[in-house]
Amino acid sequence: MTIGLLGKKLGMTREFVKGGQSVPVTVIKIEKGRVLDVFTKDNRGYDAIKVGYFKLKNSKLTKQMKGYFAKKNTEPKKILKEFRVSEPNNFKEGNELGLEILKDKKFVDVRSKTIGKGFAGPMKRWNFGGLRATHGVSVSHRSHGSTGQRQDPGKVFKGKKMAGHMGDKYRTMLNLEIIKSDLENSLIYLRGSIPGSKNSTIFLRSSTKDIRRKTLEEKYEVKAKKDTKVKKGK
Repeated sequence: MTIGLLGKKLGMTREFVKGGQSVPVTVIKIEKGRVLDVFTKDNRGYDAIKVGYFKLKNSKLTKQMKGYFAKKNTEPKKILKEFRVSEPNNFKEGNELGLEILKDKKFVDVRSKTIGKGFAGPMKRWNFGGLRATHGVSVSHRSHGSTGQRQDPGKVFKGKKMAGHMGDKYRTMLNLEIIKSDLENSLIYLRGSIPGSKNSTIFLRSSTKDIRRKTLEEKYEVKAKKDTKVKKGK
């Protein structure tokens, strides 16, 4: 598992890349994580580190967690995450991890919670067409129609698309391009939109898939080279 980062979604804006192309981006404020524990195969059976993110008031802690943070001699953290690492000797308790982890990365995976929509009908939730708006339909134009079969099987199958709670679920978006990184202010600019409202917590990690596609900057450089060759040919 690659080491991940946590941050807050600040909102969306646009950036101009090489060639003057306008690109919609999502801005994320990265929270620095602190290494709280280093696990090795000798004491745990596997190599990993435990990282804490976001400050928390002492009054919000249970007695057990107060004791834990007092033992570690560090300020309380709201979210604790464990990451498998190949070389635990490179990490020490108290080390801080920030945006520098993604320094040479071009693409990242993002996981966040979608905006909650509350109780939604089938037309909004599943894009149903609804019933006829003319003769024979009374006060049920936006209903989902039939839900099951006859006496056999005599039940509604699990997973049937019906009205219910919409949104407020974790979703992962893969291979989002990093347009810009601001190490000084701990900001990262990702191409396109990501799930979640403003100030929602975002989990980032370097892309787990082998991506061969070019970034916008690389595409522009290839195009520029082609243009110069054409000009020389003329």
